[in-house]
Amino acid sequence: MPGGPELRAKGWRQESLLRLLENVLSVGEDPENLVVYAALGKAARNWASHEKIVETLKTMDEDQTLLIQSGKPIGLLKTHAKAPLVIMANCNLVGQWARAEVFYELERKGLICWGGLTAGAWQYIGSQGVIQGTYEIFMRIAEKRFSGSLAGRFILTAGLGGMGGAQPLAGRMAEAAILVVDVDPERARKRREIGYLEEIAPDLDTALAMIDAAVRDKRALSVGLVGNAADIYPEIARRGIVPDIVTDQTSAHDLVYGYVPRGYTLEEVRALRKTNPTELMAASRASIVPHVEAMLEFQRRGAEVFDNGNLIRTQAREGGVANAFDIPIFTEAYLRPLFARAIGPFRWMAQSGNPDDIRRIDDRLLQMFPDNRIVTNWIGLARCHIPFEGLPARIAWLGHGERTQLALAVNDMVAKGELSAPVTFSRDHLDAGAMAHPNIMTERMKDGSDAIADWPLLDAMLLCSSMADLVVVHSGGGGYAGYMTSAGVTVVADGTQAAAERLSHALTNDTALGVMRYADAGYEESFEEVERKGIGYLGVK
Repeated sequence: MPGGPELRAKGWRQESLLRLLENVLSVGEDPENLVVYAALGKAARNWASHEKIVETLKTMDEDQTLLIQSGKPIGLLKTHAKAPLVIMANCNLVGQWARAEVFYELERKGLICWGGLTAGAWQYIGSQGVIQGTYEIFMRIAEKRFSGSLAGRFILTAGLGGMGGAQPLAGRMAEAAILVVDVDPERARKRREIGYLEEIAPDLDTALAMIDAAVRDKRALSVGLVGNAADIYPEIARRGIVPDIVTDQTSAHDLVYGYVPRGYTLEEVRALRKTNPTELMAASRASIVPHVEAMLEFQRRGAEVFDNGNLIRTQAREGGVANAFDIPIFTEAYLRPLFARAIGPFRWMAQSGNPDDIRRIDDRLLQMFPDNRIVTNWIGLARCHIPFEGLPARIAWLGHGERTQLALAVNDMVAKGELSAPVTFSRDHLDAGAMAHPNIMTERMKDGSDAIADWPLLDAMLLCSSMADLVVVHSGGGGYAGYMTSAGVTVVADGTQAAAERLSHALTNDTALGVMRYADAGYEESFEEVERKGIGYLGVK
């Protein structure tokens, strides 16, 4: 596991990025194949690329920049000490060729890899990052539909992989009774082993009885069930049972390497990935149809149903479910007022490997933002329920100005020796100015600008201009083709004045662009933020 006081690189900036690369593999789903999450979300294109990246980070100077193209290091160029150390672009295909079959062919030839969102950018912190987002969605639903509480409510969902595995713990933290279906018994076992999942039911009858008892007692409970959601969801609907909340986080974005169609064993699917991916794509899409039809039936009967960002509605519509988009996306339905103020999933990682560093930052965060209900609630819950994975890390939904204030305070703590080592700051790519995704982040924007990808590209260029340590542009998503474009950023707080300058410019400008993006689309919350915080939005109509 990365961590400790010893430097292998020429400075903490380079060392920190090296440790982040090591960290995403230490918490990844399939590190032997460089996969961090979601079947093909890789930290590097191949092992030769990985070794060259490691070697370069260890030996490069602070006035050099490493260029990475789809997980492959391309060159090390002389820039200057305020330039990014690493600039990368992953899985960006020209529009006409941004299709799943083109990606798979290029991937087989070793010419491209999918970086996911935080996987290829070395910013993934394990399930914790997903847990808070999922928890916040559940709590927004609680406020909207259930008088602020999910005690005594039944959540039905599916998927226990690297992203979906956060769901059972998030549901239990929200005080609900949550049933999570997954086709892979090993995934269920792993989630129970690490404490994210409490129980694994032997069959559907037992699972529903356990959930029913917890609902009656208003007792928080997480139950896993090994089975295919495309079978289980329709069966629950057939029995006339209506959960309070229904979603899904299977790997429906990938019909070959992710989603497992009903009627197929895991062994059959693994074989078809090599011998007949075309058959597998067709079978997966055909399986998603009854899966989503059951979700729509739950919605008709009064359940709160939403798409959790895995493109299952898109696949269902392409499979013939004309009204698949009657199911709303979580961003528009619950989180857009936050994103309009550039409030989103900010995160930091202790390079020391010492959990006490995160706890000290927790204390400082609570002192700085005592009136921020989302943050104070989350830190209390995280301290009780979230185990650290790899480098100790924390996430909190902070907005414009708040991120910069915290990062500068932490940089000062490093300078004063109050922390054991530097701290790196990053965020999810699902952030206000950082993502264009017409079926997730930017669906149904007020001005119809859903598909415009200029914003994340502007964000990446702005972050380079603002002296961030690592800047990345990713595309991909559905079938690893052209469904989205996103930008990612990492900045190292090493206690120096130079770090304070980088943190101040990069984090402030990143969120400023996020507010401007939503103001440009006409959101009142953004106009309020522009006025209140003096953001330099020009307001041209």
